[in-house]
Amino acid sequence: MMNDRKIENYSGLDGIEPIHKGKVRDIYDLDDNLLIVVSDRISAYDSVLPTMIPGKGVVLNTISAKWFDWFKDIPNHKLSIDINDYPDSLRKFGDLLKGRSMLVRKAERIDLECIVRGYITGSGWREYQESGSICGIRLPDGLKDSQKLEEPIFTPSTKADSGHDENITIEEAASIVGSDTINKVKQLSLSIFTEASRYASDKGILIADTKFEFGFIDGEIAVIDEILTPDSSRFWLAEEYQPGRKQRSLDKQFIRDYLDKSGWDHNPPAPELPPDIVKKTTERYKMSVERLFEDIDLGRYGI
Repeated sequence: MMNDRKIENYSGLDGIEPIHKGKVRDIYDLDDNLLIVVSDRISAYDSVLPTMIPGKGVVLNTISAKWFDWFKDIPNHKLSIDINDYPDSLRKFGDLLKGRSMLVRKAERIDLECIVRGYITGSGWREYQESGSICGIRLPDGLKDSQKLEEPIFTPSTKADSGHDENITIEEAASIVGSDTINKVKQLSLSIFTEASRYASDKGILIADTKFEFGFIDGEIAVIDEILTPDSSRFWLAEEYQPGRKQRSLDKQFIRDYLDKSGWDHNPPAPELPPDIVKKTTERYKMSVERLFEDIDLGRYGI
């Protein structure tokens, strides 16, 4: 439920052009650093939907910042989300940037999506039904939809700026980024996922799967972009979990499920979302934060 404070509707910074406008994030070059602004746009099936999800950008940015701090022993690109730490030229945009922006270090991106799966669902479930494996990793026979795996698995995919990412094997990933790099990002991905999953489980959240992005900063591999958000992860309520069926999610899967039922063929243009779907999506995103981090006050941003 929204409080009386109005969420600022970010649609860009007057007079300043982003160097990159992604499906959700706009990136601004600040010479030595970058400013990442997380919009309320939402994408599904490689299309940006015409309907915004109020407060979504604040949720994604705030939860990423919290996880970056939580995993402070692992290098990441975050510098600050405090407007007072931004260059003077950005202060006039304070109301737009508050809560939804992050000052970060520049990184040389590693062109992989580093996906970790703790449960079998989504595209992994579909691939398993066809081949009994995911990204070349053979899994036991007889697994059910949404079943927990004995151990989390690392299943990389290509990183496409536009179009669809493709699942690939570890060997194919190594041919793209090199063996040393793929081994390092695999180890980091599994380590972060395992620790975060333990923490989240104690809060009543199951992290079914997630994706990480990495880059080189001063020659060191660091986590970049976002981390363990409802856009990059599947969050399930532990008290409702039951293998063998789809789970009620606190993430973007709710939008995908609606679009599947709407009759849309997944080809652009994407349809508008009705108000009740927008409201329920905001509620799910908000719940994921409230469950995981009780000390985050989304109310200060009007969410």
